[in-house]
Amino acid sequence: MAASGSDLKAQELKISGDQDTTHIDRDYKLEATMLGFFGTDGSRNPTLRANKGDRVRIKITNGELMTHDIALEELGLKSKVILEKGTSANLVFTAVQSDTYFCSVPGHRAAGMVGNFEVVEGAVSQTTIAGQLPMKDGKSLNLNFESGSLNDWTATGDAFSNPLFTQDPSPVHEKEMHIGFEGKYFLSSGGTANYKLTGTLTSVPFKVTQPFAAFRVSGGALQDTRVELLLAGTDSIIYHITGQGRATLQPAVVDLKAYLNKEIFIRIIDNETGISQIPYIADDKWAHINFDEFLFYPSRPDFPNELKQKDIIILPPLDPVLHAGLSGIEAAKAMTLPKGFKINLAAAEPDIIRPISFTIDARGRLWVVEGHTYPVPAPEGQGKDRILIFEDTDGDGTLDKKIIFTEGLNLVSGIEVGMGGVWLGAAPYLLFIPIDAKNDKPAGPPQKLLDGWGLDDTHEVLNNLRWGPDGWLYGTHGVFTHSKVGKPSASDDQRTKLNAGVWRYHPTTHKFEMFAEGSSNPWGIDFNDYGHPFITVCVIPHMYHIIQGARYQRQAGNHFNPYTYDDIKTIADHVHWVGERGPHAGNFRSASAGGGHAHAGAMIYLGGNSWPKEYRNDIFMNNINGAKLNIDHLERVGSGYAATHKNDFLAMNDSWSQWLNFKYDQAGSVFAIDWYDKNQCHSPNPEVHNKTMGRIFKITHENDKWVRVDLTKATDMELVNYQLNPNEWYVRQARTILQERGPNKKVHKALKEILARNPDVTRKIRAMWTLHVTKGFNEKELTDLLSNDSEYVRSWAVQLLTENKNVTPETLKHFTALAQNDNSALVRLYLTSAMLRLEPAQRWDVLDALVQKGEDKDDHNLPLMVWYAAEPLAAVDMKRFLLMAEKAKFPKFLPYTIQRVAALGTEDSKKALKELNDKLGKMDSHENHESMELIGKVLGK
Repeated sequence: MAASGSDLKAQELKISGDQDTTHIDRDYKLEATMLGFFGTDGSRNPTLRANKGDRVRIKITNGELMTHDIALEELGLKSKVILEKGTSANLVFTAVQSDTYFCSVPGHRAAGMVGNFEVVEGAVSQTTIAGQLPMKDGKSLNLNFESGSLNDWTATGDAFSNPLFTQDPSPVHEKEMHIGFEGKYFLSSGGTANYKLTGTLTSVPFKVTQPFAAFRVSGGALQDTRVELLLAGTDSIIYHITGQGRATLQPAVVDLKAYLNKEIFIRIIDNETGISQIPYIADDKWAHINFDEFLFYPSRPDFPNELKQKDIIILPPLDPVLHAGLSGIEAAKAMTLPKGFKINLAAAEPDIIRPISFTIDARGRLWVVEGHTYPVPAPEGQGKDRILIFEDTDGDGTLDKKIIFTEGLNLVSGIEVGMGGVWLGAAPYLLFIPIDAKNDKPAGPPQKLLDGWGLDDTHEVLNNLRWGPDGWLYGTHGVFTHSKVGKPSASDDQRTKLNAGVWRYHPTTHKFEMFAEGSSNPWGIDFNDYGHPFITVCVIPHMYHIIQGARYQRQAGNHFNPYTYDDIKTIADHVHWVGERGPHAGNFRSASAGGGHAHAGAMIYLGGNSWPKEYRNDIFMNNINGAKLNIDHLERVGSGYAATHKNDFLAMNDSWSQWLNFKYDQAGSVFAIDWYDKNQCHSPNPEVHNKTMGRIFKITHENDKWVRVDLTKATDMELVNYQLNPNEWYVRQARTILQERGPNKKVHKALKEILARNPDVTRKIRAMWTLHVTKGFNEKELTDLLSNDSEYVRSWAVQLLTENKNVTPETLKHFTALAQNDNSALVRLYLTSAMLRLEPAQRWDVLDALVQKGEDKDDHNLPLMVWYAAEPLAAVDMKRFLLMAEKAKFPKFLPYTIQRVAALGTEDSKKALKELNDKLGKMDSHENHESMELIGKVLGK
């Protein structure tokens, strides 16, 4: 029975923490953490009981620096919010009914901060039946340690050399920790003081004479700090449990009915050192286990604070650290590669220090940025970064020639070369330095093309510059840095807001735009054989197929468009970390899954035919915490891709290794830059980063053949023919040079011949891209390609037609016909992106056709992409928009439309929704009922 309004009002006066508490019948104290509410006896989310009419106080104390409160669901009561560790809040009320208590901070209830409050009759507390010690040879075994010794046990290692304690708090635990042991003694493998100790403790075998057993356990929720029960003779594990990251001993109950009259033994294991590999992150002091009082019971005992395995979120064991702090030569020798491959040290300190970004030019030379300024930007004009040009002059894999191109740069995080100069991401600027090619020196000072790039988090600034197939310069940007990008002196309304996402800049038109929004901290972007971009990210799931105009899952913050409602998720069917505590907790414990959540670099291997075919179009990324080169296999599914995990390509076997990027060269070999630093994670404190180390490695296959090249000296027709090369390095370099050289009728004729006659679709679209960047297409020629047999040609024709955000009415009619009749989900995806580039009023016919494509309702991208393109139409013609939504075959389109129309907040919008509600009421279906409920909800606000 719910409380009356007057009762609630009276109770609401008693939630601030300073209310009258002169009479309390039931006083409960809980510690609040993201893992749950914990009682003083260690129980997680304990059931709190009271008799009807009792005055109850629940006091929560914050166990961490985090926002928490406690609320009662049915009674609608809530405590004040606490933030600092150690702060408290009270909830005082009269017990009138059973209820649910929880933390009302968004996301915390779902994370496990929820329990039951029960109104009971009679005794509130429960009694537990007595247990008895196991026997052997007519004597009770020392399984409760009350002998004060380890009689009946055998110890190995250091953790159990002196493990018995008699005090509470114990001398090996922190003072505020309550152990709660029985009798005179309990056992610990080191407590929080000696957590680095490891070892095992094994009991003698004994016969199971009762159907149940229980023992008390606490300590780390770590896979390698655990208690096991094993069947004697076979040594098979019949039960195991860890602590849950708390000191107070809790009873664990074991059902032994299946093992009656058989012999078992106990093994207590602590193989976890808890030693952190990150200098500024503390060791895990919970790398220990506490144990006490193993007893048999004739029936299942009932303990109010029973520790259950389902309540424990266990961390997997630490990955072994095979090597750390090696020389460059030793580091190369320590790495593990597939058969047929080798790696050698191409350059190392002092010749290269802190390489943060690099690219390869048309002569096969490496342009490498030394990031000496990172992580704190220097005052204007006082930067210490520099650009070096490395070259292998004899093909032995060693970069034996080095030139300093320029110095004195500030916080450079990305580099690309081409179109007459060097392009640099150097927040707050995008810079261009013209090149004096004869002398390999700047032909002038750095030019500030754009400013306004944020510096909030200096490892999430603009980065990973790369030429796209369309002739734009692409780059990535992190979520915790907030930028307002525009040309120097641009007003605020002329700037583009961005944080997480992919951006692009055109080198000749000087246009800047966001290409796609969302993700976390992408530090790698590359394009596959079909010109489709992919990024690798950190913390959230790691792999995204990037679509023009798309909005992706974010690590934090909100999308700029408030009507997004949902975003596109990862294409990966896996993550590279293990455990149930989230991605950060998996760091240095996830070798089995790929190494951890943090990734740097992205390379889709298109380096020619010398490497095995299995690697072509697969994406490589460095797993920073795991020191592994992960590979995801990309496979077309619907309008996009799915990514599956392949065996890791390479293990560095060195915890200091930090490859930030890698690219294939003219031979198909791969160069990689290694920041090489003991500290694997970003810190704004420059003192935790090594300032003297850095490496460049080269991976080669036994089939690779080094060749000296200089494509800048190639003729135009030679550059055209490079568009047919199986090594994409030649294709991209040649295209960029042709783009720089400008329009050429002979070039255009030859490219159009490839487009028309070459049977390989990848060669056709390479010809399309090069025609586009050299201004060799007119609108009619592109429109004619909309009827091409290849979905890739048709889709790229759509994108190129809308590059300038404007099309003719005739082209728009072709788009409508494609939306209605094309059988390719990829083409429909490109049409949707195209609509996002046109004025909303031009989108109607195309979107009206796309929303009715029932075959796309479960597509990974199209339902949301169509929504992003359609939602502005609500403000253009609300009634027409609602009619479109009624015909839509995408399940969420009509609910989204209802929310979007309601957001207009006008009398006309309310009237239109009421009319829709009446119409839906005449057509009985589950979906219509849900839509009607939503209309009622949005109109009731």
